[in-house]
Amino acid sequence: MPFVADLATPGGALLVLAIAVPAIGVLAAFALGSRHAARIAIAVVAAGFALAVAVAARVLADGAPLVYVLGNWRPPLGVALRADGLAAVMMLVTTVVLFFVALFARADFATPAGVRDARAPLVFWTMLLAILAALNVCFLAGDLFTLYVALELLTFAAVPLVALDGSAETLRAALRYLLFALAGSLLYLAGTALLYGAYGTLDIALLAGRARADAATTVAAALMTAGLLAKTALFPLHLWLPPAHAGAPAAASAVLSGLVVKGSYFIVLRLWLDALPAVITPAAAQFIGALGAAAIVFGSAVAIAQPRLKLMVAYSTVAQIGYLFLLFPLAVGLAHPEATAITGGMLQVASHATAKAAMFMAAGLVYAALGHDRVADLTGVARTLPITVAAFALSGIALIGLPPAGGFVAKWLLLSAALATAQWWWAVVIVVGGLLTACYVFGVLGRTLATVDPPPPRGAVTRGREAVVLGLAIVATVLGFAAFAPVDLVQVGRPPVAGVPR
Repeated sequence: MPFVADLATPGGALLVLAIAVPAIGVLAAFALGSRHAARIAIAVVAAGFALAVAVAARVLADGAPLVYVLGNWRPPLGVALRADGLAAVMMLVTTVVLFFVALFARADFATPAGVRDARAPLVFWTMLLAILAALNVCFLAGDLFTLYVALELLTFAAVPLVALDGSAETLRAALRYLLFALAGSLLYLAGTALLYGAYGTLDIALLAGRARADAATTVAAALMTAGLLAKTALFPLHLWLPPAHAGAPAAASAVLSGLVVKGSYFIVLRLWLDALPAVITPAAAQFIGALGAAAIVFGSAVAIAQPRLKLMVAYSTVAQIGYLFLLFPLAVGLAHPEATAITGGMLQVASHATAKAAMFMAAGLVYAALGHDRVADLTGVARTLPITVAAFALSGIALIGLPPAGGFVAKWLLLSAALATAQWWWAVVIVVGGLLTACYVFGVLGRTLATVDPPPPRGAVTRGREAVVLGLAIVATVLGFAAFAPVDLVQVGRPPVAGVPR
């Protein structure tokens, strides 16, 4: 038969397992109830990490993308799963963060003794696994419509985490998040319809060879990008993020900020770098970079002024998302694009995911111990929660971009790309953003480290939970040693950037 696949690679079944295992975990957790859901989730996330390592090892060994064609039908009639270095990195980061979050969340989402089933634990653990499955589809899907399905799955798994406590405030935040996400989905879907009408396929690899810079394709790219930016909460489409992330439980905030917004961001990368590289212009790349710069300045300035710790960390996410979009003017639409910009951008993704998840969990422990998270009343709290404050400090160092954290290497690579492409203004943005980040991070640390008697604790925080948060903060720190890796995993299996061979 002429359409039978001949593109599948050995080991491609790993990609199916990476999606199927967490999906089966969702069904198992739902069937067995909240009393068993936590153990199922931790086991599934651990298995997901093993699969991510296997995928990364196979991509490195082959030096080419790992491919599996569903139903043995070749695109455009069939659907392909593909894993290059970008996907492998994101799978590893996702499973690492989820594993630490799952360990942290056991205390908050345990089924009370004597209760057969409980709503909040069941929702949390099943949605955690659903997010893992949806993110893996985002990373591995080879066509734009499957990515749309993944976006919807991710949205409907993430929104319930915002409103777990059932309060009116969090329900409003969840509803605002849902409305922004659905609007973004409609824009994205409209763009895919235009592309399918123009080219008869939504397969990313096929589109890359067929797409041309005509009016329909340009409008489609603009619609899809706008929808994805709304889901990623890039300024000025960030209005849903602070109340949603600050109001959710600490473990849920860690997942939402560290991972969920990365799903739509990753699809922007696929769209601009892989599907439509011939369509994206330097002006468009500069515009999206300008939005990133505005996010850095606005988010950091508002974070400095926040009276609550979790709200400060939420606005910090608005700022840190801006750094991710500096990748585009440095790697897209240039006559001589910088591959180091993509590596730096992806290292920034990994650094932000680990550091921000650890920072939200540290803020949650502060709230659990003190009964509040008012920044003005955190004086001397380092004496009560020394490990938590140490984790917050390491996370802050990663966000600022100080050595040896992964954030330092990421920002160094972006700075190098900015200077190599004679775009010095992005270097200024990166430096100014680091200084603004230092203002709110060191402002909090200065209060917590003050040599005065700390406020009396109102709740117990176990050393085990503090150790989990510190462990993830250490991961964010040691990411800086990725610069010494013999192979740049991000670049393995990558097509030429903007049509320029490397």
